[in-house]
Amino acid sequence: MMSNTRPSNTGRAPGAASQDAAPGPRGMAVHYSSIALALLAGILFAGFCVLGTWQVKRLFWKLDLIERVEQRVHAPATDAPGPAAWASITPQTDEYRHVRLSGTYLPIFNTLVQATTALGSGYWLVTPLRLADGSTVLVNRGFVPKRASIAAGTPAGIVEVEGLLRISETGGGFLRENSPATQHWYSRDVAAIAGSHMLTNVAPYFVDAKEKSETAVDAPVGGLTVISFHNNHLVYALTWFALALMVAGISWWIVRESRRRRARGAQRQESDHAGQD
Repeated sequence: MMSNTRPSNTGRAPGAASQDAAPGPRGMAVHYSSIALALLAGILFAGFCVLGTWQVKRLFWKLDLIERVEQRVHAPATDAPGPAAWASITPQTDEYRHVRLSGTYLPIFNTLVQATTALGSGYWLVTPLRLADGSTVLVNRGFVPKRASIAAGTPAGIVEVEGLLRISETGGGFLRENSPATQHWYSRDVAAIAGSHMLTNVAPYFVDAKEKSETAVDAPVGGLTVISFHNNHLVYALTWFALALMVAGISWWIVRESRRRRARGAQRQESDHAGQD
């Protein structure tokens, strides 16, 4: 009498039982790929979060800087820093300070620096001011529309000047280098301008004269200092955080789809087993 019991591996390829028991090379490759993907996603997510946090810190720093500059600009004028304080002057602590100074202009050393202003293209007229202590400060007296304006009348005798302290602009302008030899200037580089005129004991800053510092008809137009700070840190921060969220979202989608594929594969295997039984 024959038994009706079927072999458990009927219809299955040789070695199928061992494949069910342990993952094959393809399964291991998928496993390691998943680990590598998870590590990459984690690194990217953490990196984007760090960059976003750094931009938030930069945002608050920039807002604080703007507030401090506004306070300096609108504060009462104080004496411009003398030689004893020159070494400690920094953009963070001194740029745009409202200062006053008195001395005698040296028009023989007038210098024109190319400028683009609200009044159009022209030049800044920079003139050394010799102070009572023998030191010299370059004063940007204001805007003149053409090169011939360098002959504009310069106030004689001792003059009082009020304006904003500015840090020396080294390196020339955009794609244009200063040429001291030919007196073509594209930035207010204090050391270079002073050196071209062989001036000594010159302050490391210059002063932008305030509006209506000179009243002659052909006088330079002062008070055109542009006080602006690029503040795109919020946009940058949102961009980095958005990228972090995108990485998290894509990772979640990949994990979900992987689980769904595994679930469908398991269901197919169960269906195949049921059909074989």
